[in-house]
Amino acid sequence: MMPNEDAIRRTVRDHYKQLAQTGSECGSCCSANTTPSGEEPLEARQVCAGCGSPVEAAGIKQGEVVVDLGSGGGFDAFRASKLVGESGQVIGVDATPEMVWRARETAKKYQFSNVEFRLGEIEHVPVDSALVDAVISNCVVNLAPDKGAVFRESFRILKPGGRLVISDVVTEGAHKVDHSDLNAWAECIAGAIPKDEYIDLIKKAGFVEVQVKRNNIEQEETQSCCSSEIDSLTITAAKPKGTS
Repeated sequence: MMPNEDAIRRTVRDHYKQLAQTGSECGSCCSANTTPSGEEPLEARQVCAGCGSPVEAAGIKQGEVVVDLGSGGGFDAFRASKLVGESGQVIGVDATPEMVWRARETAKKYQFSNVEFRLGEIEHVPVDSALVDAVISNCVVNLAPDKGAVFRESFRILKPGGRLVISDVVTEGAHKVDHSDLNAWAECIAGAIPKDEYIDLIKKAGFVEVQVKRNNIEQEETQSCCSSEIDSLTITAAKPKGTS
């Protein structure tokens, strides 16, 4: 039996609150496939947790507006900020106040003038409609109890022709995770859903041109992000041109 949504959100926030305050490695399966380049601020690298590289997959260009859902300490947001340049903007959205405060202090310390961090749930994104060129997220949508709402909100804030690039974990085959384990939700395990269901939710939100790539294939022939039944994917999709 799945816990109620409020219980899931509280558990996830408490988990990442502790990570933000201690600055220690996440230690969950989610951190396995994200490798810092050394160029990111130390404060962001210390709380890095992800399962892919959506920034690299997004093809971010100078002058674009990018939203990072579940931005945490800002690891991917700071990466993206170098690609959009001074004429662009990166908006990080996270539901954990301590992560947002930490990311804001890091941005101020290193003078990232084109990055801002907003407190909010990714099912209710505090960004205007049709404003964004690219929405990225790194191993965070699995933490959301209502994943369909995340994709609908992503569709809403994207400009026509904008793109969605998500790295996340999903279940494979007939494997089912224990959705009742709150700690496993915070560790990016219990919130994983079947790949086909995940992709279907993206399509139902209105996205087209959905493409799926398995992360770190050379390593995942023998092991995946969390176990032999949970896999790490990067999924790209587009908002059709001519839509509002």
